[in-house]
Amino acid sequence: MGIFSRTRDIIAANFNDMLDKADDPTKMIRMIILEMEETLVEVRASAARTIADQKEMHRATIKLDRLQADWSEKAQLALSKDREDLARAALVEKKKAADMSDQLKAEIAVLDDALRAYEKDIEKLQSRLREARSRQTAIAARLESAENRVKLRSLMTHERTDDALSRFDQLERRVDYAEGRAESLAIADGTGTPSLADEIAALEGADKIDDELAEMKRALGMSDDTKEG
Repeated sequence: MGIFSRTRDIIAANFNDMLDKADDPTKMIRMIILEMEETLVEVRASAARTIADQKEMHRATIKLDRLQADWSEKAQLALSKDREDLARAALVEKKKAADMSDQLKAEIAVLDDALRAYEKDIEKLQSRLREARSRQTAIAARLESAENRVKLRSLMTHERTDDALSRFDQLERRVDYAEGRAESLAIADGTGTPSLADEIAALEGADKIDDELAEMKRALGMSDDTKEG
């Protein structure tokens, strides 16, 4: 069973309310569009049949109008021959043709009204269909955006991201180790060049030794120029 029971249901439908109540808005909007398309096809088919009926009736009225003219000529001919009875019978047939023509013309007028109603319905259905397709596009865009956010969150907490960060930490440790190894080799083979701070520290150490040696000499009563024997 379809969502809508007739064209008026589609025209009066509240899409927002229907989608808000739907468990799956994406599926619901697809169903709405499909049924609207099918309804539009049916209304157009009905309009086409109405147009065809109108044309057939119009051709029939033309034939009936010709028939009336023909019976009128026959009535005149019969009357000119003093056959009033035949003239009366011819006029009776003319009236039958006229009545049938009037009836068909009345039916054509009814079909005109129906056709105008179909045209309005088709226009409204097309408008609602455009609205539904626009809503479908918006829903698809929102769904894609939501899925992308989920993927991004999943990526940020995914094991592959953790593994990548872990490998980056390992790489940094390898670089630190390589630099430390290079520095230790420079110390081991004596190629290391003392820094300015190291040289100054060495001078300060030498001064302290000289001062301590002079103090020891004074304690022993030795002069600064006395040499050890």
